[in-house]
Amino acid sequence: MANRLKDNINSKYVEAANALRGKNARRRIVAYVESYDDIYFWRTVLSRFEDGKRYFEVMLPSKLNLTRGKKSVLMNFLTEEGQDDKVGHDMIACVDADYDYLLQGATAQSKKVLDSPYVFHTYVYAIENFQCYAPSLHEVCVAVTLNDHRIFDFPTYFQLFSEAIFPLFVWNIMLYRNGNYPRFSISDFNRITDPGGFNVQNPEPSIVNLKRKVGVKIRELQRQFPNAKEEYLKLKDEIRKLGVTPQTTYLFIQGHHLFDTVVAPIMAKVCNLLRQERQNEIYHAQAHRTQKRNEMSCYENSRQDIKTMLKKNTGYQQSPLFLRVQDDIGRYLNH
Repeated sequence: MANRLKDNINSKYVEAANALRGKNARRRIVAYVESYDDIYFWRTVLSRFEDGKRYFEVMLPSKLNLTRGKKSVLMNFLTEEGQDDKVGHDMIACVDADYDYLLQGATAQSKKVLDSPYVFHTYVYAIENFQCYAPSLHEVCVAVTLNDHRIFDFPTYFQLFSEAIFPLFVWNIMLYRNGNYPRFSISDFNRITDPGGFNVQNPEPSIVNLKRKVGVKIRELQRQFPNAKEEYLKLKDEIRKLGVTPQTTYLFIQGHHLFDTVVAPIMAKVCNLLRQERQNEIYHAQAHRTQKRNEMSCYENSRQDIKTMLKKNTGYQQSPLFLRVQDDIGRYLNH
């Protein structure tokens, strides 16, 4: 019974509990998130706002039925219009933006996410997009390989990648806004924007091929929607004002696609070269065989897994969009 009560608490319940603890006790603010991985991310967002007066407890939406995900958070803590929200001053919801931010209220879920002062979102599609923040990827490679040699320019590549996919991304957002998304879904977009055939020493052909695939699809969409030019150009200007630039589009595409299909495979190839370089240094060092073997064993045991280190990456914390998330939390606390 106690667990059931805890699973159904709302902001007023937490507020009352805080009041019972006395004026000098730290205020507890519950932050509900979508999944286990989100707990660590939102902890990095919220921890710097903790002080002697308040602290956050980041948790999942349900301990009873193990439901997860954005819909679970919103369904549990945002009730129907006209009723009091379960979230409030002492209880907040922290979710991935997905496309809800860029849809700007075109759907019921988007409207809920954007309108509630107690729902906070990532602006980028998901936390995975922050983890794949291009200026931080070299540091992740160093953590994985223990080799600080810069053999690949991640920021430049993802700028070119973004510029290649930006026109098609505008189409995808437009069709989600006007209800024609079955004609060109996120899954369709992901298939086209897979940069397969990537080569670390010569990445240009993958960008050229990407542009070709994007061009083919855009011409197809233009034939399907011959009167969409004005709507397209208007949306293009609007999403740029929302923060999506041709150089940063990768931050707004589906997070799992970016993480699993784009960034992780590229990093695997970069890290393999860095490992080979470090192994060759050990092999060719002027030392006796036993010393080399011990050094190689030490190096092999110190290597890290790419996806694990990406999930632990916090190099995005100086990115403009992450700072925007923090500004939102700051305004809520100062309100």
